[in-house]
Amino acid sequence: MVKKDIASFNDKSLSLKDIGFAYTKATQLYDEQSLDENGNLIPFSDQLAIATHYLHLHNSRFARSYAEKGIHYIHLWTSQKKNEEIRAVGESDASQLYLFKDVFKIPFPSPPSPKFTFIDLFAGIGGFRIAFQNLGGQCVYSSEWDVQAQKTYFANYGEVPFGDITLERTKNFIPENFDILCGGFPCQAFSLAGKKRGFEETRGTLFFDVADILRRKQPKAFFLENVKGLMIHDKGRTLQTILKTLDEVGYVVPEPEIVNAMYFDVPQHRERIYIVGFRKDLGIKKGDFAYPEQKVVKKRFIDIREENPVAAKYYLSNQYVKTLVAHKERHAAKGNGFGYEIIPDDGVANAIVVGGMGRERNLVIDKRQTDLTPTTRIKGEYNRDGLRRMTPREWARLQGFPDKFKIVVADASAYKQFGNSVAIPAIQATAEQLLNTLSNKDAL
Repeated sequence: MVKKDIASFNDKSLSLKDIGFAYTKATQLYDEQSLDENGNLIPFSDQLAIATHYLHLHNSRFARSYAEKGIHYIHLWTSQKKNEEIRAVGESDASQLYLFKDVFKIPFPSPPSPKFTFIDLFAGIGGFRIAFQNLGGQCVYSSEWDVQAQKTYFANYGEVPFGDITLERTKNFIPENFDILCGGFPCQAFSLAGKKRGFEETRGTLFFDVADILRRKQPKAFFLENVKGLMIHDKGRTLQTILKTLDEVGYVVPEPEIVNAMYFDVPQHRERIYIVGFRKDLGIKKGDFAYPEQKVVKKRFIDIREENPVAAKYYLSNQYVKTLVAHKERHAAKGNGFGYEIIPDDGVANAIVVGGMGRERNLVIDKRQTDLTPTTRIKGEYNRDGLRRMTPREWARLQGFPDKFKIVVADASAYKQFGNSVAIPAIQATAEQLLNTLSNKDAL
């Protein structure tokens, strides 16, 4: 390890490019500090995760998880400028996807005097992170395996998330003594052959890794989000397995609740199951926590619509419109309600989801654009009825992302990222209830 402190890297204008990382010609560093405990090479994206986590946490006690390797990588990259000898192998494909801005000049920095700490698992593009930072929290670890999502995450928080959370190498960097674990874990079927429906039954699923981290690290609380269907998945047995497992690893879990984003200042009918829990030794009972009230729909699509006419590429071609109409008519003839849907200006959007259906069920009429000259290779002309898709920025607003949130990927990836994300205002309202419960027991 290079035994130098990080003082020379604390300039708030620091960027990874400034410390010698040429993002268009990056090479995988290879030396003793680039190997994990089993002697395997740490991927370049995880090396970046270690370094950026360290840079943001270097003044806190949580830096110790990243300090040894983080400082080493930074000094190795710096020494590239000085033409010092560094062994390298290959060129990292992942590095090509990062357009590194300043590490600290970011839209969403941590609060200067954090009130609590949390980790962000299955982080996506950081919906949980914004919600918890708004309430005074500091993120001390993040994990997200999707490279495009990592790119967006870095652009907004100055931190590259760690990759595959199922790997022991990745889990080993999680700090001790953080306060809250949060994340939207994917729903997977569990093997119930043994009918124990507990911790061991979740092996091979991503929920197992959540439970494993809770068992090892014992944070004060957790907040998990999933699709509404988890309530009835496998006739309810999957949820019961999850709840039994959370009990086994040491947590009191109030009854999960379906929370709809449209009651929290975003015009999107988005129902998701929220699961919160509190470490048993804190003395918190199930009845001490209450989910936020869901009563009033305040916003409509017109409140989040783009202020200016949008590009012609978002308008549907005549041929595409005909295809959608035919598809809907076929299903209507069978008695099905499938097909495209137009959201009126005073309406609430359907849930935005990954794939074409998420866009097709959230079409709008917008006749402000008069120049419909094709800008892409579409089949035929654009329709003249004003029928268009919502834009990625409108999807961001449907999830409660502020307009300063940077969209740095192509539209296809942006739709996927916002569709996979969480509704920030609903998350924040629930997180506030969670924090109040901890505070009422003097646990924060």
